[in-house]
Amino acid sequence: MRSPTSAAVNSAIHPAIRPDYSPEQRAAWMRRHEEFCALARQGNINVIFFGDSLTDYWRDRGRASWDQHFAPLGAANFGISGDRTQQVLWRIERGELDGFAPKLVVLLIGSNNLTPGLGENSLTPKNTPLETSAGVAVIVDALRHRLSQGRILLHAILPRDEPHHPIRREVTETNATLARLADGRGVSFFDPSAQFLSPGGTISRKIMPDLLHLNTRGYALWAKALRWPIRELLA
Repeated sequence: MRSPTSAAVNSAIHPAIRPDYSPEQRAAWMRRHEEFCALARQGNINVIFFGDSLTDYWRDRGRASWDQHFAPLGAANFGISGDRTQQVLWRIERGELDGFAPKLVVLLIGSNNLTPGLGENSLTPKNTPLETSAGVAVIVDALRHRLSQGRILLHAILPRDEPHHPIRREVTETNATLARLADGRGVSFFDPSAQFLSPGGTISRKIMPDLLHLNTRGYALWAKALRWPIRELLA
């Protein structure tokens, strides 16, 4: 039986583009990456957000909250819907942090690693919580290597699905491992999960209609929680 964290088999730690997209979709993904690289070369970014759809959607359903709380801080959104740890790692290693030195990186990634695909047959295997957290750890190491003075705010994977769904336990296990990456100096861990859950552990569809993605109300709730650790780390 293979070890779940073996470097030879853990797809989460190896930089990669998305293999399960059509050529047209891959080209669109690559254009997003190139746009981010061009934005990086322009500089003047104090806070950079890396992540998947939850980060990506600050651009639309979360736009009002973003403009109110994060845009004034000089924040840039480098989230791409559907990304896993391996895609974020690939993007970081290929120019998305070149040419500027942000004061803070907000990293939220790993939820997609815990699922087998993007709503279609996937060529990328589902990762275990240990594999996923190992992928996040590799990204944190890559960020440390590139940020001489900047800080990293490692964000917990947000809760998803019903309390009895197996992925809820996997998210909790992954976050427990991610919390240990905080070192009290360059890396801080932030987990606002309780604010999205009822006392019984359910998620309100009034903030997360599909029990995965936030709506405008959910982003407002998230922004109010996230603004404080960001401002503290910038200070």
